[in-house]
Amino acid sequence: MNKALMLSLMPVNLQNKRPEVAVIGSGFAGISAAAYLAKGGCSVDVFEKNTTIGGRARQYHTNNGYTFDMGPSWYWMPEIFEKFFADFGHKPSDFYQLQLLDPGFSIIYGKNDVLNVPASFDQLVELFESIEKGSADKLKKFMTEASYKYKTGMGKLVYKPGLSLWEFADFSLFKGLFKLQVFTSFSKHVRKYFKDPRLIALMEFPVLFLGAMPDQTPALYSLMNYAGLCLGTWYPQGGFGKVIDAMKQVAEEQGVVFHTDDEVDKLMIEDSCIKRLITQKHIKSYTGVVAAADYHYVEKNLLSAEYRNYSEEYWDKRVMAPSALIFYVGVKKKINKLRHHNLFFDEDLQQHAYEIYKQPNWPQKPLFYVCCASKTDPLVAPAGHENLFILMPLAVGLEDSEDMRERYFELIMDRLEAYTTEDIRNSMDYKKSYCIKDFIQDYHAYKGNAYGLANTLMQTAHLKPSVKNKSIGNLFYAGQLTVPGPGVPPAIISGQIAAGQLLNHLEGTI
Repeated sequence: MNKALMLSLMPVNLQNKRPEVAVIGSGFAGISAAAYLAKGGCSVDVFEKNTTIGGRARQYHTNNGYTFDMGPSWYWMPEIFEKFFADFGHKPSDFYQLQLLDPGFSIIYGKNDVLNVPASFDQLVELFESIEKGSADKLKKFMTEASYKYKTGMGKLVYKPGLSLWEFADFSLFKGLFKLQVFTSFSKHVRKYFKDPRLIALMEFPVLFLGAMPDQTPALYSLMNYAGLCLGTWYPQGGFGKVIDAMKQVAEEQGVVFHTDDEVDKLMIEDSCIKRLITQKHIKSYTGVVAAADYHYVEKNLLSAEYRNYSEEYWDKRVMAPSALIFYVGVKKKINKLRHHNLFFDEDLQQHAYEIYKQPNWPQKPLFYVCCASKTDPLVAPAGHENLFILMPLAVGLEDSEDMRERYFELIMDRLEAYTTEDIRNSMDYKKSYCIKDFIQDYHAYKGNAYGLANTLMQTAHLKPSVKNKSIGNLFYAGQLTVPGPGVPPAIISGQIAAGQLLNHLEGTI
């Protein structure tokens, strides 16, 4: 474990005085950073612009009995959550109950062409063989390679702060560089093993949310296949809001104080250090800050030009992961054909990806995802009802209008009703949309992104926006626009990395 991470797990010694630090933003990265900073000996204030904490993982409660997770809905990489809680003497079951989903998810290729992905790997091997002769052995080999990438990537690479290429001058990493396949196309890697388009779509779907075309995503990210298909797809009873509540409780046990509905307006800098933080309700002095809000927004709006790491031109050239058009829908009956996670791949994946990354536009024939959490959790909808979270990946920066949202709602409903053979529209008792304008308004999300920065080769590790401000000694960044990247587990790790860097800085000022 490197020095910064070691420091994040031990108190800093500042002559028995707890340094006061601030965290901007209360998503997974912000809460994680706050908890590790407090454990490291700091007095921590978290400032959140919205009325509730959680960032994109907030929950929305309706007056007629529905509870919607507003963002994340896939619980993968359970050991990352376990590690976070273990660092504070807890385990996830102290706060919420996990359920292994079986099937983990379903992929709908057509009305009568559905692939239910089993939780058991042995059953998955049998399923692959039934679709493509000889693919059972190929899947085992593929996952052996993916397992190595996962254990190396999630065990070593993601905890690097990305401040220097020399962080990777580790013999064990260098020795396994070619096995990590950082310079191999994910698309070519998958096609080396499988020919059937349904199996290829199954293996490629996670990279749709990593932020690039499969042929431009490093084969390193087959670790996502291992995470989803071998480690399982889980669900925290009560939804992702329960995970946020649990992490908040852990942070508060360490002494963290959360300030909601209190947006940060300015950072006051003296002698190349932040001295004071000004919010809508507070003016307070701090010895360090972790900005876990949108990186671009913090730089552009809270810092003057001479203190910014990057120019507008730099940000405009970044490859962003998608935004999303989301619908939260309550239905007054059960929908038998839906599973908990449903991926509608009944149109061309490559074409939709092209319209996200290559020629940004509203898609002609979009793929979409439906989460029906009420299949697993009776508490998220009234008895006999269904809770539907519908998401369509979308290019960032597009014009977002109510008319366009409604057009796509009707398009999606036509296909959803045709598949389920249910009249859903006339059975709705709740509907709310969420899209690019909402991501900007609620999270100051750059170009309305939903997932952060794309995991392309040229935006990996030290090539991502730096976790450290280059001109301000006590300002560090966390979240999906810096290391290690988009996703809930990486966000938790990002908070720990930033906390470790700030604690390292504080230790060095003694």
